[in-house]
Amino acid sequence: MLTRRNFFAAPALLLQPKTAAERPNVLFIGSDDLNTTIGCYGHPAIRTPNIDSLAASGTRFERAYCQYPLCGPSRNSLLSGRRPDTTTIWTNGPNVRETIPGVVTLPQFLRNNGYHAARHGKMYHMNVPGSVGSNEFDDPQSWDVSISPPGLEDKTPAEGRDITPHLGPGNSFHYRMFKGEGSDQADNRAAELTIEAIDKKRGTPWFIGMGFLRPHVPHVAPARFFDLYPLANIKPVSNPADDLADIPNASESILGGRGNDSGMKTDQDKREALRGYYASISYMDWNLGRVLQHLEKTGQRRNTIIVFWSDHGWHLGEHFRWQKRSLFEESARVPLIVSAPGQKVRGKSTRALVELVDLYPTVLDLCGHPAPSYLEGQSLRPVLDNPARPFKKAAFTMVSGGRDSREIIGRAVRTDRYRYMKWTGPGAGEELYDEQTDPREFTNLAAHPAHVATLATMRKTLEAGWQAAKAG
Repeated sequence: MLTRRNFFAAPALLLQPKTAAERPNVLFIGSDDLNTTIGCYGHPAIRTPNIDSLAASGTRFERAYCQYPLCGPSRNSLLSGRRPDTTTIWTNGPNVRETIPGVVTLPQFLRNNGYHAARHGKMYHMNVPGSVGSNEFDDPQSWDVSISPPGLEDKTPAEGRDITPHLGPGNSFHYRMFKGEGSDQADNRAAELTIEAIDKKRGTPWFIGMGFLRPHVPHVAPARFFDLYPLANIKPVSNPADDLADIPNASESILGGRGNDSGMKTDQDKREALRGYYASISYMDWNLGRVLQHLEKTGQRRNTIIVFWSDHGWHLGEHFRWQKRSLFEESARVPLIVSAPGQKVRGKSTRALVELVDLYPTVLDLCGHPAPSYLEGQSLRPVLDNPARPFKKAAFTMVSGGRDSREIIGRAVRTDRYRYMKWTGPGAGEELYDEQTDPREFTNLAAHPAHVATLATMRKTLEAGWQAAKAG
């Protein structure tokens, strides 16, 4: 495990190095469908020692938000530095180069500026488990080396069951507990490929996008990680019986069968689903630890920017929902950790409002490159230097569904205290939540007379858009 003592023993480096050998490497780590169910984010039972150690060596962002809670739109957004309204990608199919032919992605930018750019695992969209091992949705111009390791996924010989088979592969809560460490799993191989690349590219600045599939369903992990979470100790979340009564119909209709507890019929079903999710997180964390340990062992940790992120959040029964595609906090909020050479403050968290679209300009800034004017995020470097400082006035998330995935559109804005949602199309309506008094977002205040002024302010914030919410 990476330790704080070993990390802090490394001398700070300048963020604008003079020689190629001194230019910082970038380890860009994506996790799939991970919410903030992590030890360092306060979950008392989840075992994530390596993510926690990474947070201790950098900055943990408590309020980071995706721009679209679905893999393809979110990943295309963060890798291009453009928001979904600009990429016009609102489904899992297209790649940003199809909609913006001249786009220069984050890895492509660094590749054009002397970096070796490699992808090991899922960076752009990948159907899981359907297209695991293929490059179907990849962007070749982003990489010098692009590898999608194969994996057995739900075909893994193991103990387990499909809890919600009616949802089908890629959506169903299907878990598999296998013996051994998982040499036939894609995440295991992605970690090994990254370790090999760290050795081979010593002395050459590199950008490695290491994309883990877990904890995306199916929840496939060694049995020893399931053993960390005895079923008797797992307690499903509870919701008020009338929780959905004040939610616009549009919010429910785009879920595609993931509402109403996704067909989980008993508490036993829910406990098993949660156990699979937790075990997958710990397995992903273990693979991450292998890479971090090797990075430190080779002496390259002190000159490597590490960014750990998830493409969007994930419901685990909140509001009777499982999976994603909602504008609630559990779906829009993501874990984000940044650790960089020369960082002034380490081991602190920040409550600054930030967005995944900020990652592109942040990495460029830390590598000593000015951000191109077309990027639609802002560098987080000021927050890395001072986690207590305020940043953006608001963070923006959207989602869509229905015919052509555009019949219903939901847009959300999150400010320091409130979350406001506006739904258009069939079942249109509004939602307003006070995150200070109602963090589980159970009471929609949009129709409450006492909140007319707040509602009007939040409407204006949403209409003004991300440009007006930028940090000064």
